[in-house]
Amino acid sequence: MTKELVVQNDSQLSQSVEDELNRLVARYRAAGGLGFELLNLLGGQIENVFDKLPHNIRDNLEGTTEKALTASMKLAHGSRGVVGDKIGWLNSAVAGALGAAGGLGGTPTALAELPVTTTLLLRAIQGEAVKLGFDPASESVQFDCIQVFGAAGPLARDDGADTAFFGARLALTSGSMQALIAKVAPKLAVVLGQKVAAQAVPVVGAVTGAAVNYAYLTYYQEIAHVHFGLRKLAVDSGVPHDALVSDLKSRMATRKVSHHTAQ
Repeated sequence: MTKELVVQNDSQLSQSVEDELNRLVARYRAAGGLGFELLNLLGGQIENVFDKLPHNIRDNLEGTTEKALTASMKLAHGSRGVVGDKIGWLNSAVAGALGAAGGLGGTPTALAELPVTTTLLLRAIQGEAVKLGFDPASESVQFDCIQVFGAAGPLARDDGADTAFFGARLALTSGSMQALIAKVAPKLAVVLGQKVAAQAVPVVGAVTGAAVNYAYLTYYQEIAHVHFGLRKLAVDSGVPHDALVSDLKSRMATRKVSHHTAQ
């Protein structure tokens, strides 16, 4: 029996590791709460509006997202030396204001606002890493910050089961950051496309945009907390990170089955 299989057995994990994994599962499941509330409020409007976006915008979203991520990585890290981490409510207020401004003029302003909001989201992700004791100047931490964007997004309908990005790793080489950005961009483009669609209707989009940005900020902060929480738990407990990820996925799957059975 391999070491990984041994540590995945609940009886082999210390109570403190058990408790922390359960806490991280709860945080992960709660991450999309605001997004689900928005979906219930808006019904199918996001998908319907997205379908009505001009083809050139939909076709270019992936490239736009990749450029926004590349620029945001530099801006988010560089700005830390000028402006320190903000308290949570202020981040949320700024995100909401940006979303409202982005939605005020419909699609053009929503697209123009996208790189700025991406930078703010990345700053929030870095902030969670700092809270858990990680150095945002470290290349591996910057790599992980981008990796968090590989999550399903706050408006996904997968009830928090998409955990594949936790275990995805690339060797750190001179071009690995750009390779990761290229890998994450297609998925994030879909996630951000939903945001642009929600902001596409002028005036109405301003109200929705503020709510969507707030949901996005909250979601990625929570996902970052879980992501870096797993890394910290691996260091503190000595349990291999891959084994913790496997255990977390198992707990997520078990709770998902229990939830559906209860229904």
